[in-house]
Amino acid sequence: MDVHGTVAEGFEPVREAFAENFTRRGERGAGLAVYRDGHRVAHLWAGSRDIDGTPGTAPWEAGTAQIVRSVTKGVAAAALLLLHQRGELDLDAPVGAYWPEFKAAGKDRTRVWHLLAHRAGVPVLDRPLTLAEAADPDLGAAAVAVQAPVWEPGTDHGYHAHTYSWLIGELVRRITGRPVDRWIAEELAGPVGADLWLGLPEAERGRVGRVGPVEPPETAGGLRMRPKRAVAEAYADADSLTRRAFAAISPPPDENDPAYRAAVLPASTGVATADGLARFYAALIGEVDGGTRLFTPGTMELARAERSAGPDRVLVVTTRFGLGYMLHSAASPLLSPGSFGHPGRGGALAFADPESGIAFGYVTNGFGTSVTADPRAQALVRAVRSALGRTAAALG
Repeated sequence: MDVHGTVAEGFEPVREAFAENFTRRGERGAGLAVYRDGHRVAHLWAGSRDIDGTPGTAPWEAGTAQIVRSVTKGVAAAALLLLHQRGELDLDAPVGAYWPEFKAAGKDRTRVWHLLAHRAGVPVLDRPLTLAEAADPDLGAAAVAVQAPVWEPGTDHGYHAHTYSWLIGELVRRITGRPVDRWIAEELAGPVGADLWLGLPEAERGRVGRVGPVEPPETAGGLRMRPKRAVAEAYADADSLTRRAFAAISPPPDENDPAYRAAVLPASTGVATADGLARFYAALIGEVDGGTRLFTPGTMELARAERSAGPDRVLVVTTRFGLGYMLHSAASPLLSPGSFGHPGRGGALAFADPESGIAFGYVTNGFGTSVTADPRAQALVRAVRSALGRTAAALG
């Protein structure tokens, strides 16, 4: 496999791990970017944009973008945090102060921060939405507004896999008067110069690769890695919160369908290049190339301060969340305990680590089975950690 791109001196382990993902972990097409202190130190790409991997057809290029599923949640979270930073939103206020209809069915004491920390108690919809309904911001917001919570808001946490879309999107619209996709384009992606979109523009369709499943990698004994029994049982049980949360849009959308990629769903339909994601996270923790910074130090600390921790009622593993961001844990390992970011079910990962100055973005068209810790992404994170160790040693 020919790996294209460059790495800075000391980051050679990152290139090696990226190549090994193709030879050992079933990778078919992928991109990776890493920034350190606002400057890019790795930008790699390889493989095919077509999931069948036919040699010579639609090669992955430097600007190839990919749908990144729940990585989108970290981008959407920045919208609410920036509104708070600008004094336009109180994170401790009731959601109903901005969105009166949301007070229905016992949700009147739900706080804004509960939405970001997956504590709102509405990870499911009693009546799932079709894709056409889900993509209508009025219908999606109305559905979640009337939904009764499955636990008292604020008292527990569970991953809001799809309903996060309408919770965050509607708050942004109520506060700013702008749809969330436009707000993200104008206030986040545009100022940073990041190639990322919520609601893929028709003009960018040609840059996006097709996606499909990949087999989980083999263990040393030749067996395929599989989910733990409790997790597998939760996904198999049609009545579980797990199945119901992921089935809030039903039937499951075709992620290669242009209509799905154009849908504005802040929980799942973001499309980005690896560099776009890394650049975005670099701007959350510092200036990028000497220019734009999005979060003040205080907002950055708010983003990564733990708000939820323990057994997740939807994911059936122990998770940790700040405000809209997953935090480092055994279920979702990031670079260090101070890292914050978000994985995407199937492989993609983006995060920032303020202590080391690292911002990381990885996208792939081969979707695996993991929700929070894909083996390919984890191999790359370990390689970045190794590279940091080498550079520290070289500096004495």
